[in-house]
Amino acid sequence: MIGKFALKLITTDSELDALYPEWEALDASLSQRTPFTSPLWCITWWRHFRRNTFTACDQLRLYALRDPVGRLVAVAPMMLTSRPKYGPFRLRQMQFFGADTNITELRGPVCRPEIFHDVVERLHEQLLTQQTEWDWVQWRGVLKTPETVAWVKDRTHLRLQGNTPDFYVPLPANWAALNARLTRNMKEAIRKSYNLLARDGHSFEFRVLGKPEDMPDAISTFLDLHTARAELTGTIDHINAFATPHAKAFLHKIALLHAEQGRMRIFQLVIGGEVVATRLAFVCGTELYLYFSGYKPEWSKYSAMTTTVVEIMKWALQERFSVVNLSFGNDRSKLRWRPESCEYIGGFTVSNNLQAELLWPGFSAIWRRLHPAVSHAPNTAETEGARAG
Repeated sequence: MIGKFALKLITTDSELDALYPEWEALDASLSQRTPFTSPLWCITWWRHFRRNTFTACDQLRLYALRDPVGRLVAVAPMMLTSRPKYGPFRLRQMQFFGADTNITELRGPVCRPEIFHDVVERLHEQLLTQQTEWDWVQWRGVLKTPETVAWVKDRTHLRLQGNTPDFYVPLPANWAALNARLTRNMKEAIRKSYNLLARDGHSFEFRVLGKPEDMPDAISTFLDLHTARAELTGTIDHINAFATPHAKAFLHKIALLHAEQGRMRIFQLVIGGEVVATRLAFVCGTELYLYFSGYKPEWSKYSAMTTTVVEIMKWALQERFSVVNLSFGNDRSKLRWRPESCEYIGGFTVSNNLQAELLWPGFSAIWRRLHPAVSHAPNTAETEGARAG
């Protein structure tokens, strides 16, 4: 199978734009779908986050793989990152689009699950012919299968780094059927969240926003509530993924672009005319991907985020979605939904050039210090007050 994939290296924006329609069709054929594999997300990300300064320079190195009849079967959206841009101590890393502070939750090859192993091996084979151009390759988003795990273990130059789980709920016909398969604790948590609001005389409105004109205010509200959650002390810590102006600008841009194509939903729980909880979501065909959330800390005693996610589930059932993706991360509360899951693995391939051998020990030590956990950081936690459910 490997030799049957023709591979083309794309290094210019014009080539990237020309690939868009085929990439879009490829992405639409996938399941479980996320927004991060789409050309809309990846190309927008590349143009917003790429760097060209003395301290860091990103160069486009995207690979398109085709079958014997010329059909696009995989895309590897990669870039060559040099730190600094010039000099004898320059580090050169091949990596996938999405090198940000957890904004892009999945980085890696875009292809159907059944050919993932063949695609990764073909890409790896190609990269090894270009070892003079890079010091190491950072692999991310490799679907964990018996074949890919064996492939990693058989290549001693590949250092395995971590698992990234993705939890998703295939939806039945109605809420009664979904509720019937929940854990007893989850059923009690849902009952309690609604009863507490009613006990204290609070009625709520559940809003679903998706029009382009809704995006500026709804995203600004989200950012305020997301920041409030991140700054909360005395509970599980969660990063503010959109702390910088550059990250905020990207979220506004990506939300608007998705809304223009009917792919964005912002859910709001409104009490007394005030948004007390909100969650972002992306429409991926018949699948709904739940992204980051935020809430007012004073409403945590009412489990406002639990109520919000329950309302999202009911809405998704009414809209005939086939899957609700609870997003990435090892969060115990996701298990209350009795989800299915898949995992992604990654690691580093180190070049055999002298510079790489000299620089790798120092780099890997710093990387391990900055990434102490082997699994995905809990930025997507669904605990109350995080990305609840």
